[in-house]
Amino acid sequence: MPKLPFYQVDAFASRPFEGNQACVMPLEDFLPDAVLQTIAAENNVAETAYLVPKGGNTWALRWFTPAVEVPLCGHATLASAHVLFEEQGFKGEAIHFETVHAGRLVVRRLADGQLEMDFPCGPVQEIPVTDDVADALGARPVQAWGGMFYAARFETPDDVKALKPDQKALKDLGVPGEGWDRGNFGCFATGGDGVDVTSRFFAPGSGIDEDPATGSWHTMLARVMHEHTGKTELKCHQAYPGRGAFIDTKLSGHRVKLIGTSVTVIEGSFTL
Repeated sequence: MPKLPFYQVDAFASRPFEGNQACVMPLEDFLPDAVLQTIAAENNVAETAYLVPKGGNTWALRWFTPAVEVPLCGHATLASAHVLFEEQGFKGEAIHFETVHAGRLVVRRLADGQLEMDFPCGPVQEIPVTDDVADALGARPVQAWGGMFYAARFETPDDVKALKPDQKALKDLGVPGEGWDRGNFGCFATGGDGVDVTSRFFAPGSGIDEDPATGSWHTMLARVMHEHTGKTELKCHQAYPGRGAFIDTKLSGHRVKLIGTSVTVIEGSFTL
C-alpha cells in the first residue's frame, strides 16, 4: 500500500501545543481532489497542506480543511516552509509557492530564524453591523468591515475573549459575492497584553468552529487596523482559549508580511 510522508506542525508557535496545527504532506504530484479532501478529513486538523516540487526553489501548494479546499491559508503556508527548511533540508534563502487562487507566495528565513511570509492584502470596506450578526456573535460589534472575511471590531480585548457565538447561526451568515466568505468571522479589539491588537477567528463556514492561528485573517486584519489606527506594523495576539498565537504583521501597499515560527510535533507516514 502506498505510504506518503507526513508532518504535523504547530505553526505560529515557539514550542509544542501553541499556535495552530497543520499537516504537511510533500507529494510527487497532486492526487485526485477527492482523495486530497478525504485525507484532510482523516487528518482532522485546521488545514492539510500538499506540496509538489516544480524545480529549484519552487513548489505548488494547496490547502484543505476537513471540509473544503481554501484559497489561502497562512499558518499552513508557514508550516510548509518550516518543513522544507527544517525537515527536508532546503538550503536556499527563500521558498516560492505557486497557488491556484493567491498567486505566488514567498517565504524567507530571517537572520533570527523566524520565517517571513509575503502575502497579498485585498481591499476592505466598512459595512453596517446587522442584528443577525450581533445575535449570532452574542454581542454587538461597534464596527464592521467586509473583505476576504467579515471583520467585527469590539471595544476591548476582554469583550473579544468573552465571545461565545452561535456557530450554527454564524455558518449561515455572509453571502458569497458580497466580498467575504460565508461563515468566516474575525473579531478583534485594539490593545492587549503587550500587543497592538487581540483577535479571535470563527470559521464554521469552512468547517472549523474556531481557528487557533489564522494567517489569512491577519492579512485582512493588517488592512483594517491600518484604516482604524494608521499603523502599518502590528504585534498581534490571536486569543484562542487555552492555546493562542502571536503573529507580527507589516503592511506595505497591497502586500502584507506575516512573521512567525513553527515546531514539528509529529513525523510519520500516511498509508493509502
